[in-house]
Amino acid sequence: MSSARIAILDYGMGNLRSVEKALEHVGAVATVSSNPDEVRAADGVILPGVGAFPRAMERVRELGLDELIAERRDAGVPILGICLGLQLLFDSTTELGGAEGLGLLAGPVAEIDAEGLKVPHIGWSPVRWERDSRLIEGIDSETPFYFVHSFAPRPSAEELLGSAAYGERFACAAERDNVFGVQFHPEKSSAAGLRLLANFTGVCAAVPA
Repeated sequence: MSSARIAILDYGMGNLRSVEKALEHVGAVATVSSNPDEVRAADGVILPGVGAFPRAMERVRELGLDELIAERRDAGVPILGICLGLQLLFDSTTELGGAEGLGLLAGPVAEIDAEGLKVPHIGWSPVRWERDSRLIEGIDSETPFYFVHSFAPRPSAEELLGSAAYGERFACAAERDNVFGVQFHPEKSSAAGLRLLANFTGVCAAVPA
C-alpha cells in the first residue's frame, strides 16, 4: 500500500474522523488541517463536507481555502471532493438563494428531482460508471454506495464520471484532470468505498514531488 500524505481540509463542516480512519485503513498518511503549510506538504487533498453549500463556501473563503485549493490544483496535486465537497467544486448552487462555488468543475448544483420520493436521498444506491478513470479501477459498475443528499451537480458530459438514480438519474461522480468528486460517502460505503479511497491514494502517490 502507498504511504501518500493526504490532507483532509477542516473548515468545520464534515465528518472528518471517519474519512481520516478510512484513509489510514488503506495505507495513506492522513492529516486533518486547514494550515496552508501542512496542506502544501501533502501529496493529495480531500475536501469533505456536510450541510448547506452557501455556509460551507463562507467558511472556505474565511479560511482562504478557496485560493489554497486552486493553488494545489494548479500544482497538479490530486483533489477529491466528498458529498458537499463535490458540490463545492462546481460553479454555483441554487441552495438557500444561491452561492458561487470554487469553479474547478463546470456546471451548477441543483436539488434532485425525486418526485414522489422523500428528500434527502438517504441510503444505498447503485452507481453506474460513465467512463474509465484511475479513481474507480477495480470497482464494478452498478456497485452500491451510501448517499445522504438533497442536491446534485449538473456536470458537462466530458466531466461526468458516474451517475445514480433516485427519481431522476443524477450525476454522482465527476472528474477533470487532477480534480475528482463523488456525491456518495466512500468512507461509509464498505469495500467499494475503501477501494475508491485506495485508488485516490495511489493517484496521489504517483504524482512527482
